[in-house]
Amino acid sequence: MANDARDRIWRTVSRIPAGAVATYGQVAREARLGRRARMVGRALRALPNGSDIPWHRVVNARGEISLPAGSESASEQRSRLEDEGVEFIGGKIDLDRFRWRPSVDELLWGPPGE
Repeated sequence: MANDARDRIWRTVSRIPAGAVATYGQVAREARLGRRARMVGRALRALPNGSDIPWHRVVNARGEISLPAGSESASEQRSRLEDEGVEFIGGKIDLDRFRWRPSVDELLWGPPGE
């Protein structure tokens, strides 16, 4: 994956506010990478240890955590989201309620600083 695409993904994920989530596909679209949801997953796996990018705010299109159920990483992701006020019902997040919606300015003019 090109560094430019990875950096765009990381910048996009950095814009997701606490208490909100985005899907892998949504992040790809916001990063202007079309339908490359899997690329988003690869970019998040490549985050350096200790990164402050909120990787835990990215979930799959069903509103579920994509990490292996019962894994330490899945537990950490769920815990972080719950600490931010995101609710799970039956292992899923209500995307209508918790999905990140960029501001109108961002939609019209692009992310801040770009």
